[in-house]
Amino acid sequence: MTEQAHGRALFPASFDPVTNGHLDLVHRARRIFPDLVVAVASNVEKRGLFSVEERLEMLETALADVPGVRITHFEGLLVDYARELGAKVLIRGLRAVSDFEYEFEMALMNKHLYPDIETLFMMTSQEFFYVSSSRLKELVRFDADIEAWVPPIVAKNLRQKLQPR
Repeated sequence: MTEQAHGRALFPASFDPVTNGHLDLVHRARRIFPDLVVAVASNVEKRGLFSVEERLEMLETALADVPGVRITHFEGLLVDYARELGAKVLIRGLRAVSDFEYEFEMALMNKHLYPDIETLFMMTSQEFFYVSSSRLKELVRFDADIEAWVPPIVAKNLRQKLQPR
């Protein structure tokens, strides 16, 4: 597979925090696209648990050994950032039918705003189907073990932020 054949793909998300489900999608997308940009989205409507800098650090640690992956962040419209990068494909993960409805609408709007962009929906692997950042945060608050669903640095950072001292 050459870069000319597949081009650059962009995997945007809030990554608040990054989960093993996200990492699974990165590894799978990387097998298809030799040039993958993983981008932390700054959502002006939501205040995350982790700062953009903390999310970038966790992603860099978790993906340090994966060649062909660039980690970055953006503000504003996703399609503007994709155009700036020269990305022709957006990677989006789907866990359930409820995810599809939202993602389908976004894909249609993105296509309208940037006709050259394609959205590639990737199904979450079975072992991560029920993992969400809100569920993980709740588990940490109750001192449950989350090591199976997040990289070690994320588990450590979640405990530091959410567990009582």
